[in-house]
Amino acid sequence: MTAAPTRTPRLDTRRIGAYLLIFLGALLTVAPFYFMFVFATHTRTDIFHLPPPAWFGSNLDENYRSLVERVPFWRNLWNSLYLAVLTTGFTLFFCTLAGYAFAMFSFKGREALFGLLLATMLIPGTLNIVPFALIMQALGWIDQPRALWVPGMASAFGIFLMRQYIGSSIPRELVEAARIDGATEFGIFRRVIVPLTGPAMATLGLVTFVQSWNGFLGPLIIFRTAETFTAPLALRSMQGIANTDWGALMCGVALTVVPLLILFALASRQLIEGLTAGATKG
Repeated sequence: MTAAPTRTPRLDTRRIGAYLLIFLGALLTVAPFYFMFVFATHTRTDIFHLPPPAWFGSNLDENYRSLVERVPFWRNLWNSLYLAVLTTGFTLFFCTLAGYAFAMFSFKGREALFGLLLATMLIPGTLNIVPFALIMQALGWIDQPRALWVPGMASAFGIFLMRQYIGSSIPRELVEAARIDGATEFGIFRRVIVPLTGPAMATLGLVTFVQSWNGFLGPLIIFRTAETFTAPLALRSMQGIANTDWGALMCGVALTVVPLLILFALASRQLIEGLTAGATKG
């Protein structure tokens, strides 16, 4: 009796090609972050040398000293954190509250009001620069942090996201049952809606925090003194035509990005759950 011939497994070229594309995409995504940290440890001469350095150097201490001498960096970083935390907290509260109202209440003009809200998302932000500056000047809020976090208390995108999530993920019968049990509307919001909207709130919170942390145009219009600058504005003030200390600048950029990387690592799961919520409903 002859033995059956052995079969050599065929390579799945499509799968290998897909994995190769994913690897290349991941490499292109990670490379700027890697070189940012590498350049933070080199001098300006080393950074502009060809080929550029691909491994860490020994100039990190000097770059850090130059950074804190040129700008009040830690004060600027605190300003960014202060604005991002306040903006994120108020946005989560008001957008979730408004989303609950649009999803669970029936009132005259609801759809028209919601449509008008969505229409504001079509207006380019650059069109608001002059009115925003004039209003803040009239209020006397120039060089004041409240000029950024008060207008940022709610956003059309946040209300839209929370309305869609609440309407697709929370049964209306659950809210009606809580009303029959005697719960107040705010009690329903606090005890029923908020605990069940964790993934969407995490998504909105992360997006809002990153947007506020990276904000540049708003702080550029409002702030006038180095002590009130946010981190992006302070780093931009270090750039000149011919005398930019790129090592110190990269050191500051790296320190500014680290909190965002930590935040994304902690909240990435909730971010994906919030973005995909309701996709498989029905």
